[in-house]
Amino acid sequence: MPKLVVLVMINIFVTISCLNAPHVASGATSTDAMKQGESMNFSQTMVSASGVFELGFFTPGQSNKNIYLGIWYKMTTIANTTRTAVWVANREYPIRGTYSSSCFFSIDREGNLAVSDGRGMTYAFTSQIGSANTSVTLLDSGNLVLRESNNSSRELWQSFDYPSDHFLPGMKLGFNSRTGKNWSLTSWSGAEDPTPGDFSTFLDSSLEFFIMKGSQKYWTSGRWNGRIFSEVPEMRLNYIFNFSYVSDENGTYFTYSPYNKSLFSRLAMDVSGQIQQLSWLEKSNTWALFWAQPWRQCDVYARCGAFSICTDIEATGCQCLKGFEPSSLADWRRDDWSRGCVRRTPLRCQKNDGFLLVKQVVFPMGSNILEGRDAQECNLACLNDCSCSAYAYTNDRKCFIWKGDLLGVKQGYEGGNDLFLKLASSDLQNINGERRKRGSLIISLPVILTILILSFIAFFMWRRKVKQRGKEEMGQDLLSYDFNASTHALNTDSSNANNSFSGWDVELPLFNFESISISTNEFNDSNKLGQGGFGPVYKGKLLNGQEVAIKRLSRGSGQGMEELKNEVILIAKLQHRNLVRLLGCCIEGEEKILIYEYMPNKSLDFFLFDRTNRRVLDWAKRVHIIEGIAQGLLYLHEHSRLRIIHRDLKASNVLLDNQMNAKISDFGMARIFGVVICPLNISWKASSRSSPTSSALGFYYWRF
Repeated sequence: MPKLVVLVMINIFVTISCLNAPHVASGATSTDAMKQGESMNFSQTMVSASGVFELGFFTPGQSNKNIYLGIWYKMTTIANTTRTAVWVANREYPIRGTYSSSCFFSIDREGNLAVSDGRGMTYAFTSQIGSANTSVTLLDSGNLVLRESNNSSRELWQSFDYPSDHFLPGMKLGFNSRTGKNWSLTSWSGAEDPTPGDFSTFLDSSLEFFIMKGSQKYWTSGRWNGRIFSEVPEMRLNYIFNFSYVSDENGTYFTYSPYNKSLFSRLAMDVSGQIQQLSWLEKSNTWALFWAQPWRQCDVYARCGAFSICTDIEATGCQCLKGFEPSSLADWRRDDWSRGCVRRTPLRCQKNDGFLLVKQVVFPMGSNILEGRDAQECNLACLNDCSCSAYAYTNDRKCFIWKGDLLGVKQGYEGGNDLFLKLASSDLQNINGERRKRGSLIISLPVILTILILSFIAFFMWRRKVKQRGKEEMGQDLLSYDFNASTHALNTDSSNANNSFSGWDVELPLFNFESISISTNEFNDSNKLGQGGFGPVYKGKLLNGQEVAIKRLSRGSGQGMEELKNEVILIAKLQHRNLVRLLGCCIEGEEKILIYEYMPNKSLDFFLFDRTNRRVLDWAKRVHIIEGIAQGLLYLHEHSRLRIIHRDLKASNVLLDNQMNAKISDFGMARIFGVVICPLNISWKASSRSSPTSSALGFYYWRF
């Protein structure tokens, strides 16, 4: 990956700042420890040695006035933001709010940690300590540790062995050999209710994490391969956390730590069913979502049931695989796909069974890998096994076999593979027959449409030729132009352009205003794509079906001939896959128009700043977009014939094509610099939207 890409990613994510919170205590307590015989009341807190974590009583919110003893990051108190408890001692035994003045936390006579209320009710959340001389300490890791006072190295109990809903750096998730219990997370019941909720985590013997909803599997991480989980490929790009697996006398578990020790982070089992990684942003005093799963509807475990395929593109998301039908039509009509699909025709086991190719899917769960097989041997291994439902043979020469029900087949994701689905011969014949009929229709329809289009074009061109005879100097016809085949140069001596292009040294088609107006349906609002700082942008359609973006500069926009000249020169001379391509222009009377390639997925801000659309941008797409932006900037700064500084780069000026490839646009404010590197103290002029751009060249930042 180019260094600039890495730098952009670092600018985005490692803006998560390094915060050294000062030591601040509430009430009368300002130490990190408490001895037997001492107590802490409602208004007092314990603060870890370096002031990172704080322990005290809290109420979760306006709707829940119950009192809980919990641990939270100290800087949330300093920033006066909502305290997010990362551990709760009495989540099942809250103290009623009316007893807040008389509740306290202490070490009882038997050395156990306990909370008490004004009614004399006491809840000890440690038991069988059997020591009459103990002390408790809050560590900078967020771990609350109970020790013998005369032997500080002996830990009798620690909160890290009893997680609530948070997984902090240094904690463990897995199996605890000492207690015989699992280290696991359990969500709150609600946003303001710490009592155990519906969602929890579970690590099985195959080193696969599950989110459980009650007793049902809700999401799987896939199996651990020694470096990442198979269903979490974005872990390959993790430069922030070190995630590792450990098997020792304490148990088998996973743990993690930040590479930057001053980074404050927490991983939470949210009430929504998502496992979320958040990091603290000092500048905004907020927790920023860094990663979450399940992110899309198809990430939910076996959402569509057996022998079905899930796609986030379709409205419903679930479809039966070819050769299968819903096991219950009534359930599917109620949008309940959990029972999945069943075969139309049972397999006959080696007797005329065959395979249907299902292209570019995410493999089902629960595969078996057969070593040392070629593609033909892999095919035969599944064909000769009556329990085999499908197989796949990958580019790295691995043979995957699936037996029984196929669960978790997904389509429309990057990095898909081909799957060979076993079907009865009769189903294969029916599917192939449907394909042949569809193929004939696909062939005949384009022929008919082509004849109609050619007839229309011939008539239209004849009519246009009659109307525009003697007006050739007005420019070419946009509607009939083929940008893929034409290489006509711009007529720089056009009298109707008032010699505006004289000496510009560009080769670009010049179009007449009338054809541009027709292509946009007289600049109808239904074709309006957006409103830029210098005027509206419309979608135009040519006779060959090609779509273009048409930027009509408003007369009072402030972008005069100088800005137009800059944009035409820059984009016409710059050729890169991450820059928007300028296709042509129009200078006619007071009209100044630029024609660009059309970007069907609009601009980046359409996705970033919309609560619904931002879910389309999973981690892989965000990294892909970041890399595209970085490649475009690298070209502008280093590799183009001109040394370009954009000066108005923001999310709305990054457009996305149908493959979600990023393309930088809007060069009206750009500056051309010579080969000599310019000093960094250049005085930048304000952008067209009256907001000054950054004073540091080459630094661009969005929060993803």
